[in-house]
Amino acid sequence: MERWNADRETKILVTGGMGFIGSNFILYMLEQYPRMMIYNLDALTYAGNADNLSHIGSHPKYRFVQGDIGDRKLVESVMDEGIGAVVHFAAESHVDRSIRNPVPFIRTNVNGTQCLLEAARKRGVGKFVHVSSDEVYGTLGEQGFFTEDSPLAPNSPYSASKASSDLIARAYFRTFGFPVVVTRCSNNYGPRQFPEKLIPMMIEQAMTDSPIPLYGDGLNVRDWIHVEDHCRAIDIVMQGGKPGDVYNVGGNNERTNLEVARIVLSQLGKPESLIQFVDDRPGHDRRYAIKAEKIRKQLNWSARYSFEQGIKQTVEWYLQNPEWLRRIRSGEYLHTHPQYNKGGTVG
Repeated sequence: MERWNADRETKILVTGGMGFIGSNFILYMLEQYPRMMIYNLDALTYAGNADNLSHIGSHPKYRFVQGDIGDRKLVESVMDEGIGAVVHFAAESHVDRSIRNPVPFIRTNVNGTQCLLEAARKRGVGKFVHVSSDEVYGTLGEQGFFTEDSPLAPNSPYSASKASSDLIARAYFRTFGFPVVVTRCSNNYGPRQFPEKLIPMMIEQAMTDSPIPLYGDGLNVRDWIHVEDHCRAIDIVMQGGKPGDVYNVGGNNERTNLEVARIVLSQLGKPESLIQFVDDRPGHDRRYAIKAEKIRKQLNWSARYSFEQGIKQTVEWYLQNPEWLRRIRSGEYLHTHPQYNKGGTVG
């Protein structure tokens, strides 16, 4: 696929664009490429927040379509708009929810991905970026890093569903020669993240002087990446990534959950006594760490945000947007955007 040209109009489909990473990606792309036309297909489930993009609802280069990625007729109708590339974020993504009920994770993450791949393949889409997770690799010991060659060893229904969708994407390249690229990213953080996730949960709890629950001993390690760095990586992979390849995207910011909690509390001037240890989650992976050498060497990408810079910016965003959090908690965002409730239409 040709590299983006700011003077040439390109149409891309972003699935799950009302979610945390998807909405940040759409805003990033509209700013970087003024002539690019972006279609956003999102079912507006609990984590698909219409508030994230309400301010661009009338943008001439943005079109929202409410619907399920498993709805073949709807997906095909969007593809028929002349889509040149697909960036696939849409997924059920919370581990705890997958433990309580795995069924939606299989339906969306596995069957929905196959529906998108098939519609895109039949219409000759030029590039399909399947956005996955480092959780498909399972867990690490105290040393070492996940590479693109690490075996898939998922430990939760969520990560198993993502690993399954990765393999379906791989099969579409191997069997049909369809230009799929898979990205596997470490833990994201930044503005507009749904507050069931770790960092926004910590921020919200600390803001209200409420306990911050940490599983087990709090020493589970994650590699954190600012969402804007992730968006740049996806853009670069969509342009220059080799079809059939996998690219790991990591921030090289390993922190224990306990360290993250202490940093958030320090940023907000709150006492560490708010930290509360709770019973560990079943199958809780101990450590994730990404080696992102391939994308750095082949595509010249590297993270720009240090964790200290990124967490300060993130805390400030939540402090400046209390109404966003309030509407999330009240559920108002699910039904107060009538322009997002037409469903089943393109345009």
